[in-house]
Amino acid sequence: MADDDTPLALQDPNYRVGIVDLLGALAYGELTAFERLAEDAKMAPTLTDKAALAAMASAEYGHFAALRDRLVALAADPAEAMAPFVATFDRFHEHTAPSDWLEGLVKAYVGDGLAADFYREVAAYVDADTRELILHTLSDTGYSEFAVERVRSAIAEDPVVGGRLALWGRRLVGEALSQAQVVVAERDGLSALLAGGVDRPGMDLAAIGRMFARLTENHAERMAKLGLAA
Repeated sequence: MADDDTPLALQDPNYRVGIVDLLGALAYGELTAFERLAEDAKMAPTLTDKAALAAMASAEYGHFAALRDRLVALAADPAEAMAPFVATFDRFHEHTAPSDWLEGLVKAYVGDGLAADFYREVAAYVDADTRELILHTLSDTGYSEFAVERVRSAIAEDPVVGGRLALWGRRLVGEALSQAQVVVAERDGLSALLAGGVDRPGMDLAAIGRMFARLTENHAERMAKLGLAA
């Protein structure tokens, strides 16, 4: 028998599966973000940059811990919840490994930014408590301002850098959008979340198309902030 304090949506076993999938994907994303920022810190040109990235990596781990604790509260094993997404996420990172410090900055700002937009869109179709956790997890750790400042400064010093990074940004968005589509297509639970439920509206094909259009528009805005052509 369901607890009276349990939200209506979470009393639905199918919805619960979808939430575990969503939190598992987010948790693995945050864990890999922590790892990548720690690795990027090794390429940082100054001690100030190295310290800044280390602090941001720590914040990403804090986000991961919050998601892990929520999965435990839902009686889900965090490792099992993350496991289905390991291959897809790792494949994305293998295909988009940065060759230098600046490419790493653009990847984290553009790639992670697009992923965050996607999860915010999905958050509109979940219960209030889960939505609040997701939005907190996606809060900016200070990376956006840091990346924009460093990339713009590099372009000002050497304008040729801008062309290379613009091509890199376009490659990243293509890979990231493909990853988002694969994640949803491969997991019935996530697809069910977007379809809606007894207490939530759903998303039809036209709405999904508009969602991806918004993701693309937001990407163009981020590229513009970096001083790059989308």
